[in-house]
Amino acid sequence: MMAYADLELGLHRWNADSYAVELRFSQPESDADVQLVQTGVPLDLETLRRLARDGDVTGHGRLLGESLFADEEIREAFGNARALDVPLRLRLFVGPSAPELHGLLWETLPDPDHPGDGASLLTNERVLFSRYLSSQDWRRVRLRPKGDLRALVAIANPTNVADYQPDGRHLAPIDVPCELERARVGLRDIPLTALASGGSATVNNLVDHLRDGYDVLYLVCHGAVIRGEPWLWLEDETGGVARVAGRGLVTRLRELEQQPRLVVLVSCQSAGDTAGRGDDGGVLAALGPRLAEVGIPAVLAMQGNVTMQTMAAFMPAFFAELQRTGQIDHAMAVARGAVRERPDAWMPVLFMRLKSGRIWYVPGFAPDQVGGPKFPKWPALLSAIRQGRCTPILGPGLTESLLGSRREIAQRWAETYHFPMAPQDREDLPQVAQYLAVNQAQMFPRDELVEHLRQELLRRCGRDPSDRLSHASLDELVATVGAERRDRLRTEPHRVLAELPFPIYVTTNPDNLLTEALRAAGKEPQEELFAWNKEIDWPPSIYDDRTNAYQPSPERPLVYHLFGTFRYPETLVLTEDDYFDYLIGVTQNQDLIPPAVLKAMAANALLFIGFQMDDWNFRVLFRGIANQEGGAAKSRYSHVGVQLNPEEGRILEVDGARTYLETYFKDDKISIFWGSAEDFVEELQQQVLQGG
Repeated sequence: MMAYADLELGLHRWNADSYAVELRFSQPESDADVQLVQTGVPLDLETLRRLARDGDVTGHGRLLGESLFADEEIREAFGNARALDVPLRLRLFVGPSAPELHGLLWETLPDPDHPGDGASLLTNERVLFSRYLSSQDWRRVRLRPKGDLRALVAIANPTNVADYQPDGRHLAPIDVPCELERARVGLRDIPLTALASGGSATVNNLVDHLRDGYDVLYLVCHGAVIRGEPWLWLEDETGGVARVAGRGLVTRLRELEQQPRLVVLVSCQSAGDTAGRGDDGGVLAALGPRLAEVGIPAVLAMQGNVTMQTMAAFMPAFFAELQRTGQIDHAMAVARGAVRERPDAWMPVLFMRLKSGRIWYVPGFAPDQVGGPKFPKWPALLSAIRQGRCTPILGPGLTESLLGSRREIAQRWAETYHFPMAPQDREDLPQVAQYLAVNQAQMFPRDELVEHLRQELLRRCGRDPSDRLSHASLDELVATVGAERRDRLRTEPHRVLAELPFPIYVTTNPDNLLTEALRAAGKEPQEELFAWNKEIDWPPSIYDDRTNAYQPSPERPLVYHLFGTFRYPETLVLTEDDYFDYLIGVTQNQDLIPPAVLKAMAANALLFIGFQMDDWNFRVLFRGIANQEGGAAKSRYSHVGVQLNPEEGRILEVDGARTYLETYFKDDKISIFWGSAEDFVEELQQQVLQGG
C-alpha cells in the first residue's frame, strides 16, 4: 500500500478583505502534525465570482492561484511538501467562518511550479486533492470489505417536471435509459440496485433502500438553489414531482444508522440533449458540503453542467481505480487525469471527511512469508476445535452491529452530560463512565448503560411503542432480537460459534446472545461470572454445591463472563476504578476462577473474536492469560486474534498496522485476522464445511 505525505490547507475568515491560511503537514508513518504556515491572504471574491459566471475558468483559476501562492511562505511550504518522494495528499479545509469559499472553483488551480503554461495542479496523480470537511457526527467511519461494495442508483424523472421553471429555467424530461446505462458503465462491476423513475425515486424509497447497507448512493435528478437553499426534484409515489429541500434529504441521511460511504451527485442530461448540457442550477456542489458535514464520508458532485463526453471517461476511470485501491482521492486524481484535455475537467469535485481517503479493506490473515496469502494453520485450528482443545474468547465487536460501539456510547454520554476532559478522552467509555460515577452516583453509569442500550435497541429495530417488547428488560429484548438475527443470517457469529463443539466459552460481553444461541442449537449452557469484587453481592455459582459434578462439555457448555452481565448491573466492569479493581481481583483471586476455565485459557488454543487488538484492555487480558503458569504463550498451540474492521481515523495505514500487530504478538504464536467478526466467522464456517 502506497504511503502519502499529508498537507492540510485551512482557510478561515481573517478580516473583511482577507483570509487566514494555515498549512499543517505530516509525513508518512507519522501521526504528528507540523504547522508550517499561519498567515493571511487577500481574495477578490467579486472578481472571482464574475470570472466564474462569465465562463472564464482559466482566468478564475489563475487569479485564485496568484492570490494563494503570492505569499512566499505558502509557496515555499507547498514546494517542500511536494518535493518528497511520495505522493502528496492535499486537503483543502474551508472553516465554518468562511462558507462563501465553497463557491470558488478550487479545482481550476494551476500548477504553481509552472504558472505560465496553463498546467493544472490537480490532474497529477502525485497530488491527491479533496475538499476536507470536519463533521459534528461522532460516529466512526468503519471500512468495509472490498467484495461487499454495493451501489444504489436513483434517477428521478417526474412526469410533470416540465411544469416547473426554477429561476426561469425550463426543466426537461431526463433520459432515464441513458442515465441508467451511464451509471452501469461508470460503476463497472459494483452491483447496483436501480430506482429508475415510475414513482420509485421517492425520498422514502431511497432512504428505505439505504437502510439495507448500500456503500454508494448514485443520484441523478433536477435541482436548483432557491434563496440559498438547494432543492431537488424527486418523485412522489404516483411518479409526479416531489420537491425535496436539500436540508430535508440531508436530515434523512444523517439519521441513518449506516450511511453510504460515498454519495455521487450526477448532473442530469435532458432527453434529446445530445450535447449533454443539462442544468442542475448549481445544486449539486451546494449540497455536497452539507452531506459531508453530517457524516457522509465522501461526496462526489458536479460544480457545473458537465458534458456526457467528460462523464463517459471520468466515471469508469474513477470507479475502476476505486475498486483497485480503495482510495477515493487517488481514484479522483486518476479520473481527472483521464479527462485532463476536456474543458470541463475541473467540474467534478470531491468533498471528504476521510483523512485516509480509504473506503474498503481486504479481510484475512497477513500473507505468509512462504505460503502466500492463504492462512496455512486452518487444519491445526480446526483440529483443536474438534478435539475440544480450543477456547473462544469473545469481545465487544461481536455485538457492535446490534448495540453500537463503546466509543459511540462514550461520545453520546460525553455530549449529554458535558464531560469536561480533553476531546480525545470523550470516546473512552471507562473515563466517561468514571466521570458519571463521581458526578452522579456509583450505580448511575451502570443503570444508564442498561437503559441506554434498551432504548437504542428498540430504536434500531423500529419497534412500535405498543409492542410488548417496548417494556421488556434488556435481556429479554436482546434475546428476541438476537433470535431474529440468527434466523435471518446463516453466518450470524453467535449462531456459528454455538454450533461448534466448544466445551467452554469465555466472554467479556455482558449480554446473553451466546447463551440463547447455544439453547437454540439444542445445547444446555451453564453461566458463571468471575467475582472480581468482593464488595458485590454475587449471584449463586453453579460450583457452590460441592455435590455438583458439573463438567463443561460440548453438550453442556460453560459460558464464563469475565466482566459481569446486564442481568446484574452491579457486576459490570465499566468505570476506570472498576478496571483497576478487576486487575487486582484477577491477580489476588485466581482461586475463584473454576479450574476448568483456568485450564481452558492456559493450555488450549485461544480464539479471540471481536477485539481491537491494539486496545490496552485486550493486551491486559491477553497478558493476564499468557503469564499464567503453563500459560497460552508457552502452549503447543497457535492462537488466532480477530482484529475488528479498521476504523477511519484510528488506523490510517492498514498493511503497516497489520505488520506491527503481527510483530508484536509474534512470540506468542498469535496470528492476526484483519476484518470484522462476521468476516472471520464466515470464513471459519466455510473451512468447517470444507473439512479444513
